[in-house]
Amino acid sequence: MRLENKVAVITGGANGIGYAAAGIFAREGALVALADYDAKTGELRLEELKKKGYDASFFQVNVTDRASVDGMVKSVLDKYGKIDILVNNAGITKDAMLAKLTPEDFQSVVDVNLMGVFHCAQAILPVMAGQGKGKIINTSSVTGVYGNVGQTNYAATKAGVIGMTKTWAKELGRKGINVNAVAPGFIETGMTAGIPEKVLGQMQLMVPLGRLGKPEDVANAYLFLASDESDYVNGTVIHVDGGIMM
Repeated sequence: MRLENKVAVITGGANGIGYAAAGIFAREGALVALADYDAKTGELRLEELKKKGYDASFFQVNVTDRASVDGMVKSVLDKYGKIDILVNNAGITKDAMLAKLTPEDFQSVVDVNLMGVFHCAQAILPVMAGQGKGKIINTSSVTGVYGNVGQTNYAATKAGVIGMTKTWAKELGRKGINVNAVAPGFIETGMTAGIPEKVLGQMQLMVPLGRLGKPEDVANAYLFLASDESDYVNGTVIHVDGGIMM
């Protein structure tokens, strides 16, 4: 198994891509720490994983709150004694055209998508540095590379995630920590569930592979970056977008 006995913290692990990653990581032998703000859904997801015989735990966390993140990290260490993998997957959208985007909605997306990634990485860094090895995987987006109409706040945060990823890769490589990012394209998750069918159809036509992505498509990229197979991959951004941006 590719992640046997490795402890993986997955933020936003109760839904969508995060939950898909939790299942795939657990299948590959990881001890999975589901970290999510949504305690009710998190507990339900935990039961689903346990019914499959997987070793997993749920930890409620608010990634915008440093004290909450520190508490989550302590709880994971108390249970498992180490953290080998961090998947910074938690994220939100609050879309609006620039003329109508409120400062509050801009800031709330920054707090989760950018500050949340910072809080989690910085809180777990001493653990990985002490171990002399670790994998940090940050979730960006093709929107952070190419921009997207109506997503000023989201694009800004996802571009920032790429900048942090490359910076940390340079800072932490000699500590044995690989830092990489994944940039999903149009993926069928709760974030796209409210999009009208006509618009989804137009999005699908834009993808050379002829379909929207599945959460598992992105989770498989996480798996590669979390495994020992990627030990010489550092500071890269893997696009999982069906070729929509070429």
